[in-house]
Amino acid sequence: MPGAGAAALAWALLAWALLALPPALPQPRGRRQVLEKEARFNTTYADWVDANLLNIYAFNHSVRRNRTEGVRVSVNVLSDHKDLPVLFVVRQKEAVVSFQVPLILRGLYQRKYAYQEVSRTLCQPQTKAEVETQHFYVDVSTLSLNTSYQLRVTHVENFVLRTNERFSFNATAAQPQYFKYEFPQGVDSVIVKVTSAMAFPCSVISIQDILCPVYDLDNNVAFIGMYQTMTKKAAITVQKKDFPSNSFYVVVVVKTEDEVCGGALPYYPLSKNASPEEPVDQHNRQKMLEVMVSPTITWHARSIPDSFLGHAPYDSYGYGSFGNGSSGSAEGATDSMGSAEVPYGYAGQEQFKRRTPSAPMRPLSIAMGERLLGNVAGRPRLDSLSSVEEDDYDTLADIDYDKNVIRTKQYLCVADLARKDKRVLRKKYQIYFWNIATIAVFYALPVIQLVITYQTVVNVTGNQDICYYNFLCAHPLGNLSAFNNILSNLGYVLLGLLFLLIILQREINYNRALLRNDAHALECGIPKHFGLFYAMGTALMMEGLLSACYHVCPNYTNFQFDTSFMYMIAGLCMLKLYQKRHPDINASAYSAYACLALVIFFSVVGVVFGKGNTAFWIVFSVIHIVATLLLSTQLYYMGRWKLDSGILRRILHVLYTDCIRQCSGPMYVDRMVLLVMGNIINWSLAAYGLIVRPNDFASYLLAIGICNLLLYFAFYIIMKLRSGERIKLIPLLCIIGTSVVWGFALFFFFQGLSTWQKTPAESREHNRDCILLDFFDDHDIWHFLSSIAMFGSFLVLLTLDDDLDCVQRDKIYVF
Repeated sequence: MPGAGAAALAWALLAWALLALPPALPQPRGRRQVLEKEARFNTTYADWVDANLLNIYAFNHSVRRNRTEGVRVSVNVLSDHKDLPVLFVVRQKEAVVSFQVPLILRGLYQRKYAYQEVSRTLCQPQTKAEVETQHFYVDVSTLSLNTSYQLRVTHVENFVLRTNERFSFNATAAQPQYFKYEFPQGVDSVIVKVTSAMAFPCSVISIQDILCPVYDLDNNVAFIGMYQTMTKKAAITVQKKDFPSNSFYVVVVVKTEDEVCGGALPYYPLSKNASPEEPVDQHNRQKMLEVMVSPTITWHARSIPDSFLGHAPYDSYGYGSFGNGSSGSAEGATDSMGSAEVPYGYAGQEQFKRRTPSAPMRPLSIAMGERLLGNVAGRPRLDSLSSVEEDDYDTLADIDYDKNVIRTKQYLCVADLARKDKRVLRKKYQIYFWNIATIAVFYALPVIQLVITYQTVVNVTGNQDICYYNFLCAHPLGNLSAFNNILSNLGYVLLGLLFLLIILQREINYNRALLRNDAHALECGIPKHFGLFYAMGTALMMEGLLSACYHVCPNYTNFQFDTSFMYMIAGLCMLKLYQKRHPDINASAYSAYACLALVIFFSVVGVVFGKGNTAFWIVFSVIHIVATLLLSTQLYYMGRWKLDSGILRRILHVLYTDCIRQCSGPMYVDRMVLLVMGNIINWSLAAYGLIVRPNDFASYLLAIGICNLLLYFAFYIIMKLRSGERIKLIPLLCIIGTSVVWGFALFFFFQGLSTWQKTPAESREHNRDCILLDFFDDHDIWHFLSSIAMFGSFLVLLTLDDDLDCVQRDKIYVF
């Protein structure tokens, strides 16, 4: 029948539709029961809940407008159903907080950590009434069959932190703590210091505005406000202007893992039947901490250090008096070859063969009275009228032969190495200044842009782990987080500028002496070349600027900003010291800056790749030793040697003639002593680096340069005194004063208030309080003292040979 067929078709379609439906979720047995209870504070409720039961605990408490009390909810789930947790929902007037127990927090590589005991502090809504009764509810539910738990709600003691009072508390990853601080009247800035006797577990300190919700878990504490990781110390400076409510929360969270603080990542072995996704119970991972909030120095008080710095202590020194019209020797005007009193003959044609004198040697030591200038006014001024290009002079064959005759004498005088046209040398050494000025502009502009970007990122994200400040003495100004570390670099700039003015005055006086054909300026004293001095003053100013840029946000990626011009200053000082007695054969600006650029390149490579890298240290040590040998050869033979295919043959010939055939001492004893000492020190430093492999490669490289500079400077002074010269009172006082200041400066430098070689949390363990005017720390004092010491060192180089201003150049020895 058609009707029966239609009915059968309908039943078939209905059965297919029912089978095609997705399976329904398991429903609770019976109807869910809601049980609401009036609850009280400081009472522990031991209860149970299942899928058919919803427990609601109703609390009420009085809130006063001028008093803030914290409320804390603590729960402990006794049953172990990790796949069916218990959900706790706290409903308040202006916020809802929910969390599950066991609480699952994720660590590195998505590891899961489970916590059975959870405590949360409730965000306190504000009230405008004098007294208001507020209600909140704690809802407990689960899909488990039967789960036991304990619930307790308490008032938080000392929820509002007091100024200059310490408060101790405990925290875990599932039991974070936060407290409120209100700015007192007249206080615009405070520093929040959190300390702990135990480095681990790692924790996070956060400063957040008075808003709900409060982000107080490991997985969300970085969402808002300022924060930094912590092992034993943490400090955050907070300004009142950043918080409209004149108050803020101090949030302390213990992290699930310690790797971000420099700790080891724990290994938790899994049982055979356990899944890799199963959460790990961390048991009692607890940390005891202490917090204290103290006012920082206000800007009314900061006018003290400002005025302290604004009064330049060096204004009254009167260094401009160092220049005088009669002090100066001609830049290029020297005696001719006749200045060599002893004729020399050649014992062979090779450059490396021994030169033998054909007349008795003049003693090295001569009384100063015999070397004073007599009547030299009638001597002609030897100014070359040829081209001022240095290459035109150097490439002539007869002049090249003349160089071999002059520079290979056993006892050289300054006149022998001051033979080039003064216009040539002036142009040559002016390039030092213009090159470093160009380098400074192209170096500084991107540096300034980069550090501004760093500071902006810190301010926007609130992540204070980006920059390695001394947080216990970091005074902000505007958008700058540590203005005191920037301000303390002002000494470099001011003293560098003062040195440039002193050099300018000296050059003006010297040029005036030349215009009036002053005999002392023309033919006496060390030849005056000011280009390197200008470069040194510019480098000192740039060191201050780039050090300030580095301290805007000191970290691993911009360390070279603070050290680049330190290498340049060390290199320029060595070049200037060498130039004093070797004006004709000093390195050109291009080769000098190229070598310094290579040093900076190795500094960057060493910091990035050198830590624990044996291959790098082997390569660097070999390069260091080879460079030392090549430079020693260059200095010993005054540049009169060639690095070509015949170098090995010439070396073997010298070894055969001087060591095997006849054993004779070195021809240039003084130079040999200096170079042997230099090689011993450099080989020792290379061996130290290869064996110890210091972590701070930049400082290690700077130590190599400073050791060589000090060695050469000591050699220069010893040889100066040995040659019968004397040191005047002003340079002597500069040497003594500079040495003392350097000693104190290095003491403060090695205090080590922070280090980017460790994690930010470990670096903060080295932080210290301010020690000068409650504004400057140890590193700021290093800035002050080192700038004075560098300025004093420059003055030593400037005035060291003033005693020779009335001595003819053919009476001044080269060493």
